[in-house]
Amino acid sequence: MFDKIIAYSVRNKFMIGLFMAALTIWGIFSIRQLPIDAVPDITNNQVQIITISPTLATQEIEQFITTPVELALQNLQQVEEIRSTSRFGLSTITVVFEEGYDIYLARQLVGERIKAAQEAIPNGLGIPEMTPISTGLGEIYQYVIRPEKGFEKEYPPMELRTIQDWIVKRQLLGIEGVAEINSMGGYLKQYEVAINPDVLKSTGISISEVFLALEKSNENTGGAYIEKNSNAYYIRSEGIAKSKEDIGNVVIKNNSNIPVLIKDIATVKYGKAPRYGALVRNGEEAVGGRVMMFKGANSAAVTSLVKERVIQVQKSLPKGVVLEPYLVRDKLVKTAIGTVEKNLIEGGLIVIFILVLLLGNWRAGLIVASVIPFAMLFAISMMNLLGISANLMSLGAIDFGLIVDGAVIIVEAIVHRMQVKHAGKILTQTEINDEVISSSQKIRSSAAFGEIIILMVYIPILALVGIEGKMFKPMAQTVMLAIAGALILSLTYVPMMAALFLNKKVSNKRTIADKIISFFQRGYSPILNKALAYKKIFVGATVVLFLVSAFAFSRMGGEFIPTLEEGDLAMQQILPPGSSLSQSIETSKMIQKKLLKDFPEIIEVVTNIGSAEIPTDPMPVEIGDATLIMKPKDEWVTASDRQGMFEKIEESLENIPGVGYEFSQPIQLRFNELMTGTKADIAIKLFGEDLDTLYLKAKEAESIIKGLNGIATVNVEQTIGMPQIIVAYKYDKMAQYGLHIKDVNQVIRTAFAGEKAGVIYEGEKRFDLVLRLDEQFKTNQQDVENLFISLENGTQIPLINVADINLVNAPMQISRENTKRRIVIGVNVGDTDVETLVENIQKELNAKLTLPVGYYFTYGGQFENLKAANARLSIALPIALGLIFILLFFTFSSISQAALIFTAIPLSAIGGIWALELRGMPFSISAGIGFIALFGVAVLNGIVLIGYFNQLKKEGMTDLKERILVGTKVRLRPVLMTAAVASLGFLPMAISSSGGAEVQRPLATVVIGGLLTATFLTLVILPILYYWLESWSIKKSKKTTTAMVVGLMLLAFTSNSFSHTKTLSLDSAINMALKNHPDIKAANLEIERNEALKMKYSLGKTDISYQGDGLVDKDFGQQVNQIGIVQNIPNPSVTKSANRLQEQMITKSTLSKQITTNELKWKVKNLYYEIQYKQELATLYSSLVKTYLKNYNRAKIRVEAGETNQIELLSLQSKWNEFNVLFKQNKIELSLLYQQFEMLLNANVAVASVDPIYKEKYLTSLSLDSNIYLKINDQNSAIEAAKIKVLKADLKPDFNIGYAAQNYYSGGWYSGAQAGISFNIFRGQTKRKIVAQQIQVKVINELNQSKQLELKQRIAQAEASIKLYEEGVKIYKEQIEVINPKMIQVAELNYEAGEISYLELLNTLQLVATNNSNYWNQIMSYNKAVADYQLINNQ
Repeated sequence: MFDKIIAYSVRNKFMIGLFMAALTIWGIFSIRQLPIDAVPDITNNQVQIITISPTLATQEIEQFITTPVELALQNLQQVEEIRSTSRFGLSTITVVFEEGYDIYLARQLVGERIKAAQEAIPNGLGIPEMTPISTGLGEIYQYVIRPEKGFEKEYPPMELRTIQDWIVKRQLLGIEGVAEINSMGGYLKQYEVAINPDVLKSTGISISEVFLALEKSNENTGGAYIEKNSNAYYIRSEGIAKSKEDIGNVVIKNNSNIPVLIKDIATVKYGKAPRYGALVRNGEEAVGGRVMMFKGANSAAVTSLVKERVIQVQKSLPKGVVLEPYLVRDKLVKTAIGTVEKNLIEGGLIVIFILVLLLGNWRAGLIVASVIPFAMLFAISMMNLLGISANLMSLGAIDFGLIVDGAVIIVEAIVHRMQVKHAGKILTQTEINDEVISSSQKIRSSAAFGEIIILMVYIPILALVGIEGKMFKPMAQTVMLAIAGALILSLTYVPMMAALFLNKKVSNKRTIADKIISFFQRGYSPILNKALAYKKIFVGATVVLFLVSAFAFSRMGGEFIPTLEEGDLAMQQILPPGSSLSQSIETSKMIQKKLLKDFPEIIEVVTNIGSAEIPTDPMPVEIGDATLIMKPKDEWVTASDRQGMFEKIEESLENIPGVGYEFSQPIQLRFNELMTGTKADIAIKLFGEDLDTLYLKAKEAESIIKGLNGIATVNVEQTIGMPQIIVAYKYDKMAQYGLHIKDVNQVIRTAFAGEKAGVIYEGEKRFDLVLRLDEQFKTNQQDVENLFISLENGTQIPLINVADINLVNAPMQISRENTKRRIVIGVNVGDTDVETLVENIQKELNAKLTLPVGYYFTYGGQFENLKAANARLSIALPIALGLIFILLFFTFSSISQAALIFTAIPLSAIGGIWALELRGMPFSISAGIGFIALFGVAVLNGIVLIGYFNQLKKEGMTDLKERILVGTKVRLRPVLMTAAVASLGFLPMAISSSGGAEVQRPLATVVIGGLLTATFLTLVILPILYYWLESWSIKKSKKTTTAMVVGLMLLAFTSNSFSHTKTLSLDSAINMALKNHPDIKAANLEIERNEALKMKYSLGKTDISYQGDGLVDKDFGQQVNQIGIVQNIPNPSVTKSANRLQEQMITKSTLSKQITTNELKWKVKNLYYEIQYKQELATLYSSLVKTYLKNYNRAKIRVEAGETNQIELLSLQSKWNEFNVLFKQNKIELSLLYQQFEMLLNANVAVASVDPIYKEKYLTSLSLDSNIYLKINDQNSAIEAAKIKVLKADLKPDFNIGYAAQNYYSGGWYSGAQAGISFNIFRGQTKRKIVAQQIQVKVINELNQSKQLELKQRIAQAEASIKLYEEGVKIYKEQIEVINPKMIQVAELNYEAGEISYLELLNTLQLVATNNSNYWNQIMSYNKAVADYQLINNQ
């Protein structure tokens, strides 16, 4: 097929041109449509549920909300974990589903469980809701709304928040791909009725009365309409308050006919809702929002749409207000994609330079180079088709050297062939076409194999799941698509372009490429000669180097994925527990001003304190996430890298007391939080029951961990220390005053938290109308104690009279994972790797910290991801190695040579390990993927070299050392070229320092370092191993070559099974097969199955019923209760006919087993006879080889004596070689037959030999009555006849008997009995089936007659074959027993005496060989004919 494609492409250049034009158009279109992002979205598959309940403390949130919702969610399927956070006023639950589970189905199921959980949550405490479908990459556009200079007083934070919620948010929500706008900062505007409790008490009015008055005085209604003549007048009331004055004029009650209004006892003003978060920007409080993108949307496209809409929004904002973004995703996208573009362009230029330089033909180099853009267009088009986004990972592993590998092989072969055959000539277009087609077709298998082996090694990466799967599957998919495109182009476009654009005048001048290769050849030849002279030293040194490398690798640290440089930084400020929001805001302002003053690299700082409007990140008010917008890294002066900048920032802020810090990056922070529930790199989770014990032990662990090397920051999750004013009711006092807890709770809630009494509308805007105490009356504990509670008699008492009120420290946060309480110690990694650090932490904690019973540590975050990824790579890597070995075996059809080339893998690993070590890089998943890619590339040069050695061997080069020296000299150019383009194509990635290169560097480093040592193997160690392999092959070493070669490289494969060898007779072999073969076992099981289907007669179903009539009219005596039981009795003939049918099926199964047995015997006999025949041939060929060798030596002496000429010697040598080949070929065929025989016997027996060939005996069958094939035909007829009886049984009646008892309300019990018969009235359908079945029986009987005639014909044919071969046996038996021995004796004596020529000797020996071979062939054919006869006659 490949040959036809190549020929078609060269001869139909215009069609290939159209194909390339179509590919170009499709590729350009796909580039414009392709989703673009910085990195793949690795957020796990999760659903978040939040419940806001501002009046509940942490313990109540856990008890009343979190626990019921968690319990409702626990029986969801395919859930990996459920984690929750309960804090004051907020419950957040995260349900993580398995990857691949449909997120919309998951949300639907969670929604159903939430509805069920709501029944367990007390009314008014909150409604669980799911957060928008977004991810860690969802926050694509973060902005602030600020007043311009001079407008600050006109637009306070409350007004800015109103603009955000009612102007900006509404317009941005309409954008495709936007899931939600999360508002942050400012104050949520309310219409507040601020009560003066002293005035309230003096008027004798309770808070409840005020609330009721507001609730009753703020509504509209309608009164339908009235008709007057031809008109209808619709009635509508307008009672909704529109202003503060309207609210103030609401009447509460009349005191002595004097109305008491709201404004008499309270102040009506613009208030603000209690807030649990704030936004601070550059030292000033601000208002802003975050645009959250739908999961799976195109971030580049959505960001672009948001930017366009922001321009529109800006025009609709009031004068003096601006919307200003501070963190936009496209900045990171541009950085990451810019890094990819830069590396690809530089790598492409390097590859093109190497190609032009080493091919020595600039046209050929450019033809190969032109494959790069077309292969990329193909890959991008397929990415768009398959929904793979363009990002740092999907494009980050493309190496143009790998892409052009197939094209290099084809073009190099074309150029080499033209220079060898047509140097100095001017070719016509037809001649060039023919040469291109011929050259391409000869080398196309190597070219295609080079591409396919790279494709295959990437397949295991597709099996990765979880985070590493999301990171690296797009990489493997993109590389595979690019290489697949290059493979197609190398078979179509490249031959066409070579035929069209290569110079028709073939130059024979020495090129620069020739000079470069000569230079390398001069340095390489002495090394190779030394290596061949000191083989053991070179190989031994290589083995030692491998062992040292393996030891170094075992000591090498590990990390999950190198941290991506986002450009901007993130910092967490952590205040002591119980700090107020105001304190957090002021501290944040102080920190921001200091950072902006001390660090010129920081453009601006924006800090999110506490929780946003949609609390997907439920932080307390003591914690703030600061985003540091940085200048480009090359403009940094304070520090050169991210870790150094973190250290400088921490030093700068150390004089601000009571604040802890954690450092990260914005997206990394969000990913960590969503995936693991903590924002740190390593999450040390301590599980237990008691919160105080958990916190105490966590602080002890923190003090131990802090002293370890490689720690950046350590912070313990704040779970205790929140000051709370606890109101503990005295039940006796409550009873004394006639108070209910619910009523008092409502007064407390209204007074301090505020109670919503209605809604005030300002056009489309809606604001809550809230009742609460004035700010000056809720400042301390005494205000709580002195809150007045109204009694039923109208008097009021302070709250302190009915309750104990104390200030206590209570839980600040309760975190749970899979319903178990836990606390997290967050550790950020400094100048070390994750794996080493976690090992040190585990060692220290195990040695120095004692935990109570039931308390235990687990380790999450990056370490958890690293462990999971290493486990999957431990599966993916062996699969990749296995695929490589299988492909090598298919290429060379030799396990030993496949193993020889396979040794490239450990030597390439040596280079990869030391490249990582020298650059100070730990092992990461990026490096692991690099090793997988490296192993595929590493074997290609070995294929090139060994393939050429084999070609030289076929051409007759028998001198082993000469073969190696010539082969390495000729293949030095392609070996160096392949290694150079593959490794140097990765060079820009390896040395890049721009944003995003952190992930690419380990991969590129491994490939480059590995290819250096792999090339050394190919050119130095591989020839040594090949020399040993061929030497051992010649000496026919008993040890297998594969084990020797692989053993040298510490990759020896050992066998775990040992079997016994024996000589088998035919009867023993048949018995063994009948005992072990699965076909016989299956036949026995089929008989058992049919026997199990036989049924005993049993009664039918029993019906028990109850019926009640008149149950509701007892007064009239009509109530009736009835109980009945009816037993159905099927007709026994149904069971009887079914059992008769089943008996016929059992008989058929028994006959089928006999046929299976006969056929298995026949297979064993045929294979046994073939083995006997091949054994006899082996003896014959061995004898003839010795005879020809003996006569060859005689002829040699005669030639030396001058008695004969050289022709006689050469003729005997040729015959000797001929039978030597026949002997070896027969040996291989015999080995294959033994393997087939062992598999047929299905026993743990290795057959060494069988009995010598003999003529089989048999019995002649005189009658067909007992023939098994006729019996099974008759049995099929019996089965069909039995089916008629089954159908007739269905026409027979069934019976039933029953008993019933009735109980009348006024009459007592009445009993009754019943008996019945049921039968088919409408029998037409069944009768037609019976007629059809009777016809089927007749059809089968006629077919049986036909089969009987066919059987007789087969028996006659078998008997004829037996007689035919029996005659042949008789004739050849006399020939070999009488004539052959005399012919050999006479011929040898006469030849030795010189009386006959060598030609007569050769003819005699050939005739003897033919007679023996024909005799054994006749016996084998005779025995097979007997076996056929025995099969037909059931013998």
